[in-house]
Amino acid sequence: MGLAITQVDAFTDEPFAGNPAAVCILTEAMSDRWMQSVAQEMNLSETAFLLKQEDGYRLRWFTPAVEIDLCGHATLASAHVLWSEGHLPPDVEARFHTRSGLLMAKRQGDWIQLDFPANLSHQVAIPPPLTEALAGAAIGEVWQSSLGYLAVLDSERSVREVSPNFGVMADLPVHGVIITSLADATPKFGKVFDFVSRFFAPQMGINEDPVTGSAHCCLAPFWRDRLHKSEFLAYQASARGGVIRVRSEGDRVYLDGQAVTVLRGELLV
Repeated sequence: MGLAITQVDAFTDEPFAGNPAAVCILTEAMSDRWMQSVAQEMNLSETAFLLKQEDGYRLRWFTPAVEIDLCGHATLASAHVLWSEGHLPPDVEARFHTRSGLLMAKRQGDWIQLDFPANLSHQVAIPPPLTEALAGAAIGEVWQSSLGYLAVLDSERSVREVSPNFGVMADLPVHGVIITSLADATPKFGKVFDFVSRFFAPQMGINEDPVTGSAHCCLAPFWRDRLHKSEFLAYQASARGGVIRVRSEGDRVYLDGQAVTVLRGELLV
């Protein structure tokens, strides 16, 4: 008998939107090479692997190319699978032991709330190669965190219209690039958003990630200090798009999202 594997669209309430992740609940520890091979086979931005422990689950995330330190949407997908597949009672918090420490998830009605570490940025001079990587977009300022560059643009339209040069971007001395701006006043899905963003990570095997929880761990404290408020409704303006409720509190960021199961299968290898 093989291992169950589930594909979930995260940070959306409808299928074929948000960010897809595969979730595999292991019955025993597997090798890094095997997990990387499965992630390459799934060919999604992230595949999550869970292994039961006494006080929660060991959680690891793999892109098709590398293992990563933090992933929001695959954590959201993992919590969704634990509850929807009956591994956890709906009123019990999900506890994940990860490279980024203990992460928690709990149900909030139709939403799932993730408790993640904040990722603070510091302002840097605008690197000329970044301007080239963003195809000449007019960058207002650049900040840097452990995730990479955070480039501030002048409008939501500018964020949406960027068509990156991924060859140049892959040579930047950072893991990823966030671009962001204030959202325009036009409602989307009946909602008015505070800010929009996109995230690119060709070095990690993901040219553009559809919806990125870890990027919002940088965006939350940045916009908190800029707008002098702590709660936001954010939209990641990728082709698939995704909605995240964001709260910045001290050294933690709380990310709320929804998730939809779209596929269940069995790994036979």
